[in-house]
Amino acid sequence: MIDLYTWPTPNGHKVHIMLEELKLPYKIIPINIGQGDQFKPSFLKISPNNKMPAIVDRKGPGGKPIALFESGAILLYLAEKEGKLLPKATRQKYEVIQWLMFQMASVGPMLGQAHHFRNYAPKRIQYAYDRYTNEATRLYGVIDRQLKKSKFIANDKYSIADIAIYPWLRSHANQGQKLESYPHLKRWYETIDARPAVQRGLQVLADRRRPGPMDAKTKAMLFGPAQYKRRKAA
Repeated sequence: MIDLYTWPTPNGHKVHIMLEELKLPYKIIPINIGQGDQFKPSFLKISPNNKMPAIVDRKGPGGKPIALFESGAILLYLAEKEGKLLPKATRQKYEVIQWLMFQMASVGPMLGQAHHFRNYAPKRIQYAYDRYTNEATRLYGVIDRQLKKSKFIANDKYSIADIAIYPWLRSHANQGQKLESYPHLKRWYETIDARPAVQRGLQVLADRRRPGPMDAKTKAMLFGPAQYKRRKAA
């Protein structure tokens, strides 16, 4: 059994989807980031950077529990544990890993900033709005050009690289993007979206997502001084 500490965000969905694809049993432990659950001492022991998702695999290496944070590391661990969704051959393996790193270093941070400055900033800062929207456009173009050459993002086999990137593109409209502008990406996106395990993964804690604008308390916890005060206190 795997204890999954999560919330329905792109990074959370990555691990939800992975667990569903592998058909591994897991127990959901909600970490409501809008209410400050990520600052609880019990969670910080597992994820010292106060970020979700995180897991505890009760049957880790050598039969002993292992706790992991950072969604990319979790995907790699689960892929190697089960021998699936990560090629064994060195060349193909590192084709996948480089695109996983691309997601961790570029897609997540840059699209997250585009989403923030386009939708959550207290006032419109034109420089930031344009910079991150343009960077989102550039990254979508990188992905589209890669998918012109291969069925999936790393090569012609579905992998953890696809699982990592897909959830971040679900909010394309909020990032100033239209899938129709990227035909190869759109084809890939629809292929991933149709997978039953993907749809099951997206339903994890889906009822906890609040529709409509984010309230002031949640904004303060996620983006304002409240998060820094809570982290210092913890």
